[in-house]
Amino acid sequence: MKKKVVLAGGTGFIGQHFTKLYKELDYDVHIISRQNEHISWTDTERMLEAIDGAELLINLAGKSVNCRYNEANKKAIMQSRTETTKALGKAVLSCETPPKLWINSSTATIYRHAEDRAMTEADGEIGTGFSVDVATTWEDTFFAYQLPHTRQIALRIAIVLGKGGGVMSPYLNLVKFGLGGVQGTGDQMFSWIHLDDLFQIVEFLREREDLSGVFNCSAPEPVTNHELMKQLRTKLNAPIGLPAPKWMLEAGSVLIRTETELVLKSRWVIPERLEQAGFTFTYPTLDQALSEIIH
Repeated sequence: MKKKVVLAGGTGFIGQHFTKLYKELDYDVHIISRQNEHISWTDTERMLEAIDGAELLINLAGKSVNCRYNEANKKAIMQSRTETTKALGKAVLSCETPPKLWINSSTATIYRHAEDRAMTEADGEIGTGFSVDVATTWEDTFFAYQLPHTRQIALRIAIVLGKGGGVMSPYLNLVKFGLGGVQGTGDQMFSWIHLDDLFQIVEFLREREDLSGVFNCSAPEPVTNHELMKQLRTKLNAPIGLPAPKWMLEAGSVLIRTETELVLKSRWVIPERLEQAGFTFTYPTLDQALSEIIH
């Protein structure tokens, strides 16, 4: 009998990649999604059936934060994370054979804007503002479930880099059109993780039954925005990159219906717990990651 994995919110950039890799590993993959061809969030019977006896439950559900933070979007961003987590929690509690491990997404944005030092799980300082409120509420909702037979891990995921989607597409387009200069001061830190390393982290944590709680999912070598844009220009042979000062980003973000925080917040996050546990990154440096993605 095949091992079973459940991907909640499994139709996005990360979920599609995970689906492909788990099928290659001969897992029986079940997807919970708002899309018609998958198990619906409102179909509690099928959800329970899928989760019962699963080796692993991964929750990636949540409305994209790449939008304007008006009241309607803020409500949707928050509820799409907390309500899905609650629905999964109720299902796990109802299982005859609950999953051995439940991994819930969180975000590295939970930490404050940091240009002075790196944030680890042990001594990182939680920030303030809407994005941080979403992250803390999401984690609180998840860890409120006391599950005697299911290990719980929240992944504070940095910006995910990979082929064919995610943030790489807009960044590459900026560079191609000569707009790949620094954004804001360029001093803000950019914490990132390669999509394949994110999958390997999940597999590492699945095998390590002694580990639970919160993990920073970011490569061990974050870079400044200045260095990020420089490396992108180099990889794409783009000699010129016009800078985008803060005022220009503020104006542009209104036009493209997003928030400047996504670019200007300094996320300086280190994967201390993973490294202490002995995890080895395939792509520890941005140069290695971009070489794989762009070529």
